[in-house]
Amino acid sequence: MHVVIGGASGFLGTPLVAHLREQGHQVTRLIRGGPPRADSSVWDPKAGRVDQILIDRADAVVNLSGSPISQWPRTPKRKREILNSRLTATATLAKAVATSDSPTVFLSGSGMSWYGVDRGDTVLTEDSSPGTGFLADVSRQWEAAAAPAVEAGARTCFLRTSLVLDSSGGMLGLMVPVWKLGGGAQLGPGRQHMSLIARTDWVRAVTHLLESDVSGPVNLVMPDNSVTNAEFTDALGEALNRPTFLRAPKFAIRAGLGSLSDDLLGSLRVAPQTLIESGFTFQAPDLRSALAAAIH
Repeated sequence: MHVVIGGASGFLGTPLVAHLREQGHQVTRLIRGGPPRADSSVWDPKAGRVDQILIDRADAVVNLSGSPISQWPRTPKRKREILNSRLTATATLAKAVATSDSPTVFLSGSGMSWYGVDRGDTVLTEDSSPGTGFLADVSRQWEAAAAPAVEAGARTCFLRTSLVLDSSGGMLGLMVPVWKLGGGAQLGPGRQHMSLIARTDWVRAVTHLLESDVSGPVNLVMPDNSVTNAEFTDALGEALNRPTFLRAPKFAIRAGLGSLSDDLLGSLRVAPQTLIESGFTFQAPDLRSALAAAIH
């Protein structure tokens, strides 16, 4: 396949590009500036510009573009950047896919925040109701921006990504150095569920979706959805051979992080129903195997 990827240089895009090429696929990276190379093409999502001929010739388009949500403080300006960076990139690619004479496959980024930030012990599948809050609103608008591709008949998947584990970046990239210094701590009561996936499985799952006939929302999360923050804290401490006796009280987290604390203290128990039904096999289906794959 010839796959065009927006957000190809990020924490998720970089290993996806490498894996697809290892599998024999041709990949063209969409870049924001600089001289284009044989494997890249310049685009301007804010202006709605992308090489239409490139999209016409592609077999699939993957959109992973978007400003990071983890930066703090989450000011009104930062919130606008988080939202607009996703909407402009998605709309630009969806319209290009829709314009194509033969609409390509479109895999559009999204997040488990579609379900909100705190749904307690409820198991959430792709059929579950949407949640509320800022990130849930972002995810809904993000998916809605892909409507032109859907309406044009392109097979479209929404990648509802959970917390992706790899020590080179993302959540673990921030946590591992602190844990190694003995600063690992349980967050609040520790009973909140954490939905996780090893980055190696995330990459394999996206490749699987490119090669399958799946459409609609897809939860990218490992099958073991019973992991609590307390269990994660202990398992990460064991993996790094470091103590994890510290506890960060809920009031201290809220005082220090404000609204961002909701993301840390909320409980999401997401299940990969569509992936499993489509025949995908996880290499790291549970917490300890996911950490073993992630820490290097």
